[in-house]
Amino acid sequence: MCRSLRYCVSHCLYAAMTRLEEANREVNMHSSVRYLGYLARINLLVAICMGLYVRWEKTSDALILVIFILGLFVLGIASILYYYFSMETASLSLSNLWFGFLLGLLCFLNNSAFKRDVKEEATKYLLLSSIVLRILYALVERICGCIHHRPTLLTPVEFLELVGFAIASTTMLVEESGSIILLVVALAMLIIDLRMKSFLAIPNLAIFGAIASLLFFPSLQIPTNPFALSCFFSCLISNPLLDIYFSGLSVIERWKPYLYRGKICRRLSVILVGVIELTFFILAAFKLRDLDLWYFVIPGFSIFGIFWMICHVIFFITLWGFHTKLNDCHKVYYTHRAENNSLDRVMASKGMRHFCLISQQLVFFSLVATVVLGAVCWQPTNGIFMSVFLIVLPLESMAHGLFHELGNCLGGTCVGYAVVIPTSFCSPDGQPTLLPPEHVQELNLRSTGMLNAIQRFFAYHMIETYGCDYSTSGLTFDTLHSKIKSFLELRTSDGPRHDTYILYYSGHSHGTGEWALAGGDALRLDTLLDWWREKNGAFCSRLIIVLDCENSQPWVKQVRKVNDQYVAVQGAEMARVVDVEEADPPQLGDFTRQWVEYNCNPDSNISWSEKGRTVKAVYGVSKHWSDYTLHLPTGSDVAKHWMIYFPRITYPLVHLANWFCGLNLFWVCKACFRCLKRLKMSWFLPTVLDTGQGFKLVKS
Repeated sequence: MCRSLRYCVSHCLYAAMTRLEEANREVNMHSSVRYLGYLARINLLVAICMGLYVRWEKTSDALILVIFILGLFVLGIASILYYYFSMETASLSLSNLWFGFLLGLLCFLNNSAFKRDVKEEATKYLLLSSIVLRILYALVERICGCIHHRPTLLTPVEFLELVGFAIASTTMLVEESGSIILLVVALAMLIIDLRMKSFLAIPNLAIFGAIASLLFFPSLQIPTNPFALSCFFSCLISNPLLDIYFSGLSVIERWKPYLYRGKICRRLSVILVGVIELTFFILAAFKLRDLDLWYFVIPGFSIFGIFWMICHVIFFITLWGFHTKLNDCHKVYYTHRAENNSLDRVMASKGMRHFCLISQQLVFFSLVATVVLGAVCWQPTNGIFMSVFLIVLPLESMAHGLFHELGNCLGGTCVGYAVVIPTSFCSPDGQPTLLPPEHVQELNLRSTGMLNAIQRFFAYHMIETYGCDYSTSGLTFDTLHSKIKSFLELRTSDGPRHDTYILYYSGHSHGTGEWALAGGDALRLDTLLDWWREKNGAFCSRLIIVLDCENSQPWVKQVRKVNDQYVAVQGAEMARVVDVEEADPPQLGDFTRQWVEYNCNPDSNISWSEKGRTVKAVYGVSKHWSDYTLHLPTGSDVAKHWMIYFPRITYPLVHLANWFCGLNLFWVCKACFRCLKRLKMSWFLPTVLDTGQGFKLVKS
């Protein structure tokens, strides 16, 4: 008795210590990442303090000393609010605002006399180390999964640091201060452009960096600290730039803060964009004062200015028409909200994809017109003109990116077919056998749950259902062959094939991934792909196979070798050894339940990268999966679009815009971009892959 009791106590203590050790390991990892962020912040604070001290020491300006002491006092108050009153939001807001302000002072209070000071050299190295630590912290935070991406345009930290930096610029003359404040607004637009993953965000980043460093600040003719400027710019840009790869948010999720705004707010945003565009045109007209090059400026502005005006009338009409259609989508969305219809599915049903595919060409043409007019009317000594130009570029880039991404992800038709064979016992030759009576009820309940889950998945994402077959005795090869071939032959009511075909299977599988069928037969992936090639032919549809079985990994590996079709396999990996005291052993249906919940519940807290999961997710895609595109509008579709949305006087220009965009002048860039996407999918497979149909493929 004592021996048994001692065994139980020791076993319980061992289990408790093991779990405590695992928890400590996880906490230590997150704590280490957090401490790296603290180190970067403290390093930056020391650099700011030392830099301001050098400026006070060399200039004996009492105002710098007052600001320096006030800054330390404010940071002390922020620390007290954080640690003693638990007012985290107020504390962080206050500290971020002052960090931006003090770093701005360090940028603009510069003098050539400081360069020979040893403490100034130390400040430079501290600023450089802050850049490295901040980028390293952002990278490690994302690699370790310590960050949860949420839809936002600007984070509170970014907004407050930008405001603080803009306030610091008021220490200069009005014209220089106005130019820098507008440049801060341009930087905010660039951050949003990167976070939205716009198609032209990276070129905009390069243009902003080149103009700001080589042309803008030299035009102000004020001494600036390039190391402090680089630190400010790098700290703000690192997060959105890294999120281009690490963020798994879909297009609708990224644009949610804007697309879900009220009608009046979105209309006002369009009017504000029009005002900014008109301001840019007026500033560009100031170039006419340059009489030295009148023979070039006057004809150039006359031609390209009129061209720009017509292009941006079309641009404004396009934005207004988009929001008119979006308002109609909002009405349907809020009317049928109880039916769990998401906004993207409503937008697809209202023809938004067709509208966006045509509009992206017109917006791109407007963007080209802006670049041309900016080049013709360039004013190297006018900082306000350069700042407004850098504001306009990201705005038009975001409009182009929104239309481009919505055109690529909306409107795809989808059909699904599910096969559930609840077999958990097999004969010695590996074939399924009839279930023992004592397990029939349990497996029936589990299978019913799987069927309900997959039907919920089909209904939630508006996927046309071909059928859900359920058989406890298994399906023969001929029966399954007939059903799958009929499924792969399905077409839309208008005649063309569906864009996506989803095949779901749950049941027994062999070690090589083959589906175990009745009568000693098996279905191999090569056989299924042959059926798919036969039915798909020259069409560009794609096939997604979802597997909830013991051996899905072989198919996941095999599909990565397919190079002539768009095929993906989403599978599950079940833990072989599980401590029954800590978790229940995994069973068929667990993955389906979690995967459906993850894709059908936006508020789900399921984490596929969580340690100690008994059911892990794994997926693979064919080599050219990233090349997949939906059907593009025809010439008659474009002509009909013109007649509906644009006045007759603009027809020639609209025709020219579509002809110009149809030339595919950027085929080299597109080819390089396609290669990079293929490289990413083969070497750096994302943890979460958005299919564009509203659901995602995931891996642990």
